[in-house]
Amino acid sequence: MIQRTSLSQTLDAVNEAAFFQKKIARSEARAIANWIAARHCVPGTYARMFGLFPDERANGFRLFTGERITNAAARHIAGEEACRALLLLNANSSAAREALRDATTDMLQRLGPADAAGPRPDDGQMHWLWPYRGGTYCCGACSVSLWRHITAGGLDDARRRLERGMKCLNTCRKGDGTWRIFPFWYTLSSLVEMDLKPAIEEMRFAARRCEAAAGRNNTEKYAQRRIELAKRVLAKV
Repeated sequence: MIQRTSLSQTLDAVNEAAFFQKKIARSEARAIANWIAARHCVPGTYARMFGLFPDERANGFRLFTGERITNAAARHIAGEEACRALLLLNANSSAAREALRDATTDMLQRLGPADAAGPRPDDGQMHWLWPYRGGTYCCGACSVSLWRHITAGGLDDARRRLERGMKCLNTCRKGDGTWRIFPFWYTLSSLVEMDLKPAIEEMRFAARRCEAAAGRNNTEKYAQRRIELAKRVLAKV
């Protein structure tokens, strides 16, 4: 499962196993976790998280649900997804534990408390997520990666952070069953892991598009994931 020159592909393999409930042997899980931990704070890493390889930083990568991500968002999302992967692997090596603890400490400092409040920065710019900070992060895709990290058991105050994030998502609804700013399928991949009434309401909002996707027959990797995800969303609403 380890792709020696790609953090994103290694994370994708871990996510694939978790999504389709494929068992990973304990020894392999430990090896993968240690390999991810070795990407802690390498050059080009966002914050004190886990870093992509130079080609990935330059070209970006595809999210688990197929959307392409680039630039600073790619660096941040890779870090959140790496934290999520370490939690999913449940590896207990000292290297993995220490790297995850350090990344968590730094991210919590950047996020602030789940009930963050205070005056809007007076810099003349629109801060679309300001009322929701603590449950969102800089953009839609980055916010979803944060939620996926939280639903895997990471960070703190999960319910309040996710509920605040759902308030933001709700304000971004479009008339076609999608959301402004938030990538549709990647967003659903986080919603389906939440047992929160606001998340179920957002999945219900997206259900019509999921109904169309669930009936498709496509063997391409990302299409299969989206089809399965659509079925799981419909089962929850």
